Amino acid sequence: MSVIVSGIQPTGIKHLGNYFGAIQQHLELQESGDDCYFFIADYHALTSVNDPDELDRSRTELARTYLALGLDTDKAHIFRQSDVPEVTELAWLLATVTGMGLLQRAHSYKDKVAKGLTPNVGLFTYPVLMAADILAYGGTTIPVGSDQIQHVEMAQDMAQSFNARYGEVFVRPEPRLTTHAGARVVGLDGGKMSTSYGNTIPIFAEGKELKKLIASIKTDSVELGQPLSRDSPLFDLLMLFSRPSDPICDSGDKLITEAFATGRWEGEPFGYGHAKDLLHKCIEDHFRYPRKKAAELTEIEVETALFQGAFRAKARAKETLTKARHAVGLRQ
Repeated sequence: MSVIVSGIQPTGIKHLGNYFGAIQQHLELQESGDDCYFFIADYHALTSVNDPDELDRSRTELARTYLALGLDTDKAHIFRQSDVPEVTELAWLLATVTGMGLLQRAHSYKDKVAKGLTPNVGLFTYPVLMAADILAYGGTTIPVGSDQIQHVEMAQDMAQSFNARYGEVFVRPEPRLTTHAGARVVGLDGGKMSTSYGNTIPIFAEGKELKKLIASIKTDSVELGQPLSRDSPLFDLLMLFSRPSDPICDSGDKLITEAFATGRWEGEPFGYGHAKDLLHKCIEDHFRYPRKKAAELTEIEVETALFQGAFRAKARAKETLTKARHAVGLRQ
């Protein structure tokens, strides 16, 4: 049995990029029969979030979102990272065997500083805490996007360095690159969908709000009935909802591809306005039930799920930490 570990930061309102890039895969992995640990990375969020109320609210809403979308607490553990403080002690033990050069090579740190984020020690040592998150639960399979592979490789290096010095304590984690079509979801402007870019479509957007967001997608001027550009964000977003696995918006990738190539749908003229209406319908239909469930979930139900997840995760992390402490000589 594999041990699957993944986290997601509770920053901003979760959008289609989060859903297709991570959340949907997490929900599919819980059906694998493997041991799944999905944590809300609130310690990591402290490197960029400075509003305590926003952080607290975002943690709860992220858990609510997962539960509404179908996370089954009998199959997967969802919990707040900060509810398992063993990971922070483990991070310190790993830090003592981690070279500065390894952290200085982190792409994520360089990219965030280049984008204007004020550098701090937490941001610099982010990969050490991430390694502790992975190794604490004996993670063997780590689902990540291509931009996160280096962090898993750094966790491998830290585990190897620790084991070489103190004996076999940690298992080697392996990255699992997402194969979802939505691993890189385009935003309203055609760039990568990201809260920091202001180009997102929230998962539970509906009605006029959703219609307004979709209407803002810029398109070129094409006469009705003429071929449409596949470079438009509309095409990419529609394709997310056209996979055979999607039981709701079953228009099919072949139909959408043909409609854009010919400017016609089942013999009738098909333009960008029709494409926007179709995207609106797909999003509304796909998330209709989860949106309703999110509104009905009580705070007690959400907290109960987080408590149960943390209880199980903490037991696993404590076992790992005890082995690591014993290995380094902290035996009392």
